[in-house]
Amino acid sequence: MMSPSFSSAFPIRANAAQAPSSGIVEVFDYGRGRNGLIPLWVGEGDMPTPAFVAEAAGASLAAGETFYTYQAGLPSLREAIATYLGGMYGTPVAADRIYITSGGMHALQIAVTMVAGAGDEVIVPTPAWPNFIGALTVAGATPREVPMRFGAAGWQLDLEAVAAAIGPKTRAIVINSPANPTGWTASAEEIRGLMDLARRHGLWIIADEIYGRFYFDGPRAPSFRDVMREDDRLLFVQTMSKNWAMTGWRLGWIEAPSALGQTIVNLIQYSSSGAPVFIQRAAEAAIRQGDALIAEQVERARRNRQILLEAFARQNRFRVAPPAGAFYLFFGIDGVEDTRQLAFRLIDEANVGLAPGTAFGAGGEGFLRLCYLRKSEDIALAADRLVEAVARL
Repeated sequence: MMSPSFSSAFPIRANAAQAPSSGIVEVFDYGRGRNGLIPLWVGEGDMPTPAFVAEAAGASLAAGETFYTYQAGLPSLREAIATYLGGMYGTPVAADRIYITSGGMHALQIAVTMVAGAGDEVIVPTPAWPNFIGALTVAGATPREVPMRFGAAGWQLDLEAVAAAIGPKTRAIVINSPANPTGWTASAEEIRGLMDLARRHGLWIIADEIYGRFYFDGPRAPSFRDVMREDDRLLFVQTMSKNWAMTGWRLGWIEAPSALGQTIVNLIQYSSSGAPVFIQRAAEAAIRQGDALIAEQVERARRNRQILLEAFARQNRFRVAPPAGAFYLFFGIDGVEDTRQLAFRLIDEANVGLAPGTAFGAGGEGFLRLCYLRKSEDIALAADRLVEAVARL
């Protein structure tokens, strides 16, 4: 933490100074580079980007596509994404609703910039990906956390608690489903309930559905697309990172009413000036040719989820329920409250890297997040190490 003398000597805006540090990175840095450590702390798999995606980027570079391009994104990529979404959800999506960003985080920042700022409140069900709180804080808005409940059926959202959190300063609700870190997935009924709340109070919904294909009860998770109307205040933030093993490429998109197109283009201009063409060519190849890759990743996640659940069942101190979606297990251990310290201890004693639940906001205390999108052999070994370590606690 900066000393008072440093901050007084170099005064900056409060919302920038108050940007929260990452509780995930803290643990990551502690265990980084340890021999034999199984790193399950960050939200990505271990599969490199497939060759056909990288080759598309290489071909673009070889062709000299190294200049400025459309702020909204290449028309061919926007069309490819619209076609992909239309096929996935069964309803046509217009390409002029799609705007290419430099990663999903960039899409989230643009969404937040459009709907909330100083004096505004935004509801975030937690535990949640910490970048939601971070983006709102940096924008000057106030996150209003609504803690979810954990029980035998897993994580549950309390719609009445969400409704009770709505006040005169509320401008939006952020909904991540399937969710990072819990794997909670909104039911069709919950989607309708949230949409009704937003309509009744004139709120925006920022919908993060990036794990929509990582769903274990069907081909894709319930979506706000299933209930949306043309006049709904809905912003979808998306990324190439998860489905297509492209976390390091930093490409995503925001989907919004086309009436907001010029505003979004302006915000892209003043934040990134557009995504590199060669990365967009790679993304287009992934979108058009990547169905088999997605199926492989989802099946790997399904298999690894089962490996973990069966292993944890051998030790009755684990508090865990099968997540419906995403590729995380968010679990507790009976008798352990300080999971931040436990995360450090598990690095030392089990050589497994996990993220502490305290990094994910209210309701995360007493839990740990494990990302299981890796080789099944690694997951099985990590599970055995964790079971043995918990037995010694």
